Amino acid sequence: MNERLSDALYGLGWSTVKKLPEPVAVRLGQTIADTVWKRRGKGVLRLEANLARVVPDAGPERLAELSRAGMRSYLRYWMESFRLPAWSETRIKDGFEPEGLHHLTDGLAAGKGVILALPHLGNWDLAGAWVTRNLGVPFTTVAERLKPETLYDRFVAYREGLGMEVLPHTGGSAFGTLARRLRAGGLVCLVADRDLSASGVEVKFFGDTARMPAGPAILAQQTGALLLPVTLWFDATPVMKGRVHPPVEVPETGTRAEKTSLMTQALADAFAEGIADHPEDWHMLQRLWLADLEPREQS
Repeated sequence: MNERLSDALYGLGWSTVKKLPEPVAVRLGQTIADTVWKRRGKGVLRLEANLARVVPDAGPERLAELSRAGMRSYLRYWMESFRLPAWSETRIKDGFEPEGLHHLTDGLAAGKGVILALPHLGNWDLAGAWVTRNLGVPFTTVAERLKPETLYDRFVAYREGLGMEVLPHTGGSAFGTLARRLRAGGLVCLVADRDLSASGVEVKFFGDTARMPAGPAILAQQTGALLLPVTLWFDATPVMKGRVHPPVEVPETGTRAEKTSLMTQALADAFAEGIADHPEDWHMLQRLWLADLEPREQS
């Protein structure tokens, strides 16, 4: 029943919200965010606890302000995502202003493939749509296989409609396909700031240990592709901002595991820089640090 309800609500969002005038959608998103924030549910409390690690000197009042702004940012992501399929080419092209773009364009021009690795900051779907429209470059990404299957199918159809090739996270074939795309000089985009699996790489993140996926670093080593961290943020304007950080280099010495550890830590450091600058735009409403996980999640 909960799965069917989730599917129905997402379907309602994509069918209804995209038809609203933009100012109305913005106000609706803020109203929903404020209502959820006032209820102080598990997601809001977890967001606040995560933000306490990011801004350790913040008192209760400041954390409350940050979590409220964080929920507004999170709902902005959803409202924009529901509306993206109805946005004009011009609206998408004008909706994002990245700095450091030359790292990406130079990497693509070199023909060796590029991996963009992002945390859950801002609106990564908008950034992806901007890349396909402004640069004319399709890319491949990976999506968690959601339940029910119809909800996963909605997300796949939505992202494919924005110009992305979407692979399921489970099933075992995603890594090989990503490697083939990179060896052909293609672009791969991966959200990479949370991995609770046994294959996750332990990193120091805001002073404590968390796990992040090994995939971006291993792909870069195996294919020779350029690995670029990307951070995104919102401001008071309708235009999202972003930064393509300098490449994460493959260490010249060490085992594959040692290289993967160093490269994943470098990604974590770049993510931390962007999150520290714009903590309210980090949409992490789940447990992340190992110290915060329940015992059953660590097994």
